[in-house]
Amino acid sequence: MPRSKEQFEEMRKATREKIHSAAMQLFVHQGFGSTNVQDIADKAGISIGLLYRHYKTKDQLFQELVAYAVEGLKRNIAFFESGQSPKTLLTQFVDEVYSDMIHGEELAHLLILIHQSLLAGAATASESYEEILRVNARLLDTTAQLIRQGQQLGEICSGDAQEMAVFLYASIQGLAEMKVLLKCNFTMPSPSVLTAFLFNGRE
Repeated sequence: MPRSKEQFEEMRKATREKIHSAAMQLFVHQGFGSTNVQDIADKAGISIGLLYRHYKTKDQLFQELVAYAVEGLKRNIAFFESGQSPKTLLTQFVDEVYSDMIHGEELAHLLILIHQSLLAGAATASESYEEILRVNARLLDTTAQLIRQGQQLGEICSGDAQEMAVFLYASIQGLAEMKVLLKCNFTMPSPSVLTAFLFNGRE
């Protein structure tokens, strides 16, 4: 019986998800330069011809993964600008980071991919490189503003809000890299540890 258009679309989506997962793992663990399209096809369990039907080049695949990660950063910005209590927003954000880090590898891989893209793009000043810089700067500023609001409300400890925002993201980035390096020996700090410098045990 011929497959329907919907079935073909589901198959296409499933194949792209396999490719994304395989590519992320290889780019993170082997590096972009040391990964070739055959490696990705083998890891995804598909033929190289099928991979090429979805992506013409390895660079196109890498850029799509980076764009996906950047969209996640943009969603965080929108979340922080939603007008809820700063402490509520930051607590929920850290809880989600904690959950993502202990239940899978995608968040860690996406953060490392963004880092790799920045290092590679620094030499070329590509359009995607400039966008990542803009989005990262906006996320940092939005988070610092949220911290200031929380300080004014008495929800967040005193201190330089920009420095506190930098420390938060540096901690998450470092944990992502440690998760990849340490594998099964990695222990994710609890949300209360991650937010100790923000809330300091306050109710």
